[in-house]
Amino acid sequence: MNHEQPIIVGLDIGTTKIAAIAGRKNEYGKLEILGFGRANSNGVKHGQVLNIDETIKAIKMALDNCYASNPNLGINEVYVGIAGHHIKSLQTRGDIVRQTTEDEITQREIDQLVSDQYKTYIPAGDQIIDVIPQEFTVDNFQNIISPIGYGGVKVGANFHIITGDKNAIKNINRAVEKSGLITKDLVLQPLASASAVMGQEDLEAGVAIVDIGGGTTDLAVFYEGILKHTAVIPFGGENITNDIKTGLGVLKTQAEQMKVQFGSALSNEAKANAFITIPGLRGMPAKEISVKNLANIIQARMNEIMDFVTYHLKQVGLDNKMLNGGIVLTGGGSQLKHLIQLTEYVTGLNARIGYPTEHLTSGHIEELAKPTYSTCIGLILKGYSDYEHNRKQFEQNHVEIEVPDNLKKTESAAEVMISEEMSQEEKVRNRNGIKDFWGKFKDGIIDLFKEEEDHAM
Repeated sequence: MNHEQPIIVGLDIGTTKIAAIAGRKNEYGKLEILGFGRANSNGVKHGQVLNIDETIKAIKMALDNCYASNPNLGINEVYVGIAGHHIKSLQTRGDIVRQTTEDEITQREIDQLVSDQYKTYIPAGDQIIDVIPQEFTVDNFQNIISPIGYGGVKVGANFHIITGDKNAIKNINRAVEKSGLITKDLVLQPLASASAVMGQEDLEAGVAIVDIGGGTTDLAVFYEGILKHTAVIPFGGENITNDIKTGLGVLKTQAEQMKVQFGSALSNEAKANAFITIPGLRGMPAKEISVKNLANIIQARMNEIMDFVTYHLKQVGLDNKMLNGGIVLTGGGSQLKHLIQLTEYVTGLNARIGYPTEHLTSGHIEELAKPTYSTCIGLILKGYSDYEHNRKQFEQNHVEIEVPDNLKKTESAAEVMISEEMSQEEKVRNRNGIKDFWGKFKDGIIDLFKEEEDHAM
C-alpha cells in the first residue's frame, strides 16, 4: 500500500445523481477506490444547482453512503465538477518580456503568465473558472508544448479561458459548504471526464470527448495534444425521458424505465412489431407502446445533441476526419443501444464508449467501471495532478486505509496469477500514464473562489 499519497475525493453534483468517490494512487500510479457513495439528485436542473436545500440533502446522502462503504474514511475537502449552459470559453493570447534573459525559463514565469490571464476582461456577472495554456512561443519558436528550460527574451502562449456565471458558482460552493465540506477546486466536467476515459495516445491522435449526462452534454476537444475547445450543450438524458413522457403520454418513471430497458438511438434497428405494455392508471385500460415509436423519439433528441457536437467541431475546424481518435462517448447517456452507430452516422467520425477504467487498478467492483462515474473519477485525477505539480497544499494522510472488500471484485485464482506477473516495464508505463494529462493544461492556478468569498465577507 502507498500510504504516502493523499486520499482525494471527487464530488460530482449531477442532474440525476450525486456521486462521492474517494481514491488514492498505488505504487504503480493507478487509482484505488477507497470509498464510493451515490444518491439521487433533486435540486439540480441542466447541470445547475437551483434548489440548494435539496442539493445539500443529496450531497449528505451520497457522503453517508460513501462512509458506509468504508467507515475509516474522513472527508473534508472535495474536488467538485461544474457544468451548465452558462459555461463559456474564449481564446486569448498573453506574452511577457523576461527580466533576466540569460537564465532559462522557469515554472515561476509560466505561473506568472497564467495568472496574468485572470485579468482578462470578461462580461459582468461571469467569473473565470480556469485558464488553460495551449501552445507556447519563445521569441520566434512556435508551438512549444512546455517552454521550461528554453532561453529567450519573450515568452507567450495561447490560452483557453473557461468562464461561468457568478451566481451559479456561488450556489455550488454554498451547497458544498453547507454539507460540511470545503471545495478544494471547481473543475469543468468535460475536462474531468476526459482525463478519466482518455489515455496519452488519445490526446495525441485527437479526440472529442462527449459526456452525455442527465441534464447536459459536455464536450472537450483535443488535437495534437492540446485542448482546443470545450462546450456544455444544454440537453441530456433527462430531456430524452421528458420527450418520451410527453410523446407517449406516460409517467416520468415509466419513461425512464422504457428508455433504459427498451430504448434505442436508431429507429431502423427497432423491431416494427414489438410492443411494450404499460399498466393503466387507477383502472384505466393498459397502454400498448410501439418500440419503434420509442426509438423515433429518442433518435430525434439524440440527433439534435449530435448536431450540436458537429457544430462545435466545425467551429474549431476539426469536423472532417481531422480527429484520428474519433469521438469518445461517456456519461450515463452513452449506454443507450445503437448510440455509437447514430454518432458515426451524424458526425462522420468513428465512435466508441469511454469507460473510466483507464487509470483504475484492476479488481474493483463492476459498478465503478460504468461511464456514469467518469466525471467523478476524473475529479480525483485532477486532484492528483494538483498534488504532483505542487499546485495546492495537501494534508498527508499517513493513514492505514485499505480498499474495503465491498469495493473489490471477487476474482478467480487464474486472474490473480496474471496480475502478479505484470512486467517491470508495464509498471513504469502505468506510472507515467497520464501524470502529464492535467500538467499539460495547467501549471499554476490561483484559488479564485477563495478570493471571491473573501471579498464577499
